[in-house]
Amino acid sequence: MSDSTRQHGSTAWQTALTTLQEVSPPFIPAGAHAMTVVVEYPPGDPGAPPHRHSGPAFGYVLEGEMRFELEGEPERVVRAGEVFWEPGGDVIHYQDGNNRDDGPVRFTVTMLCEPGKPMLTVVDDEELAQRADRRAPRPEGRS
Repeated sequence: MSDSTRQHGSTAWQTALTTLQEVSPPFIPAGAHAMTVVVEYPPGDPGAPPHRHSGPAFGYVLEGEMRFELEGEPERVVRAGEVFWEPGGDVIHYQDGNNRDDGPVRFTVTMLCEPGKPMLTVVDDEELAQRADRRAPRPEGRS
């Protein structure tokens, strides 16, 4: 047994880390500050309206299923135990709502926010119309 194991009493830390995602964000705003939040939506809730973040965001679904859609990517479902990320900046985040009608969705997100800007800015209908060609095709019956 090494001196450090005798002093600390455990070696669990050596295998305790599991990497869930590793990405290279396109940018990190100069002077960014980090914010970690927990979001919880009730059953069937559509979530936040289309919006963008001033910097990259990294998330993990704690419970339930989230309907997730970024500009230029098809809608997908992120389930409990799965991760997601978005680059922030100019990219529109269309959906983060609850994909299920029988229970809540709860997820945590760590965002790197640009100083002096809100962490979330809602996109207006006019801009959504102007950028409609950048949205991936929608599943049948969804708008």
